[in-house]
Amino acid sequence: MQIEDSLRRLGSQQTLRIVAILGGVSRFMQVQRMRGGADIVVGTPGRVCDLMATGELKLNQVSHFVLDEADRMLDLGFIRDIRRVVAALPHERQSALFSATMPSEVGALAETLLRKPLRVDVARSAPADLPIEQYVHFVEPAGKRALLGHLLAEPALSRVIVFTRTKRGANQVADVLETGGVRVAALHGNKSQPQRQKALDQFRTGRARVLVATDIAARGIDVMGISHVINFDLPAQPEDYVHRIGRTARAGASGVAISFCHAEQQSTLHAIVRVTGTRLQIAGGPPPVVRQQRSPAKAVAERGAHRPARRRGRGGAGAGLRPAA
Repeated sequence: MQIEDSLRRLGSQQTLRIVAILGGVSRFMQVQRMRGGADIVVGTPGRVCDLMATGELKLNQVSHFVLDEADRMLDLGFIRDIRRVVAALPHERQSALFSATMPSEVGALAETLLRKPLRVDVARSAPADLPIEQYVHFVEPAGKRALLGHLLAEPALSRVIVFTRTKRGANQVADVLETGGVRVAALHGNKSQPQRQKALDQFRTGRARVLVATDIAARGIDVMGISHVINFDLPAQPEDYVHRIGRTARAGASGVAISFCHAEQQSTLHAIVRVTGTRLQIAGGPPPVVRQQRSPAKAVAERGAHRPARRRGRGGAGAGLRPAA
């Protein structure tokens, strides 16, 4: 839906017929909008394959095929649908795969869908160079909810995304925060499309101060003014850390990323550092990883002030991150 909106703004001076097709909502209106033909169709894999199967979407005249978030589209959850779509495309076409991260094994798979591919790496800052202050709190699982409430007591955390690893975890954290008086919305795969849109609208307009989400929100969610990203659970894949923290510090702004880590997640934290080249400052808790990590190049965290410096501008949105109790 965001891509459809962007295309309409970019093509506002042209008479382009743009249709978005996605699951979770009625297909009737989507099919009606396509009956007169479309110049651009933006779709999710499942709904694209559904409409292909019923003959309501034909791809035999496609001239350009774009696969956004290609690393996720080519993982085990989507690859079968993507292969069905590619098989229905004309042999002569231009294909483009976009992704902020591309693990080597996924890159090799991407090349099986392309002929003589040209790789273009757009110059961008590494995670370590982004205007994002990155901290880690070492805290055991039983103390994470209390720590989250402690951090959110600071008004400087004005618009926050809290990432959990599971849908159930997102609901539980959202319920705890709501009980504590925090204006919160939850976003995950078990929500219907109208429920997802409502949660995003509440977060975007400020009616919800906190959005608790799974990695469904780590890619593509473009909301301005997100002051903090909190990894309540570390991501399973190091690349997802990059996508998560990228929700803040957008459009030239700065931001803060805070990760909760317990003893059994030391290897996960090491992997994040190895992939991103980022050194996280210790904001609280005993630093067991630091004692084991001697190489500066691979250090998980650097012991700075236990009280992270206030961010410049906007009243110091990084204030109040004290050591875990």
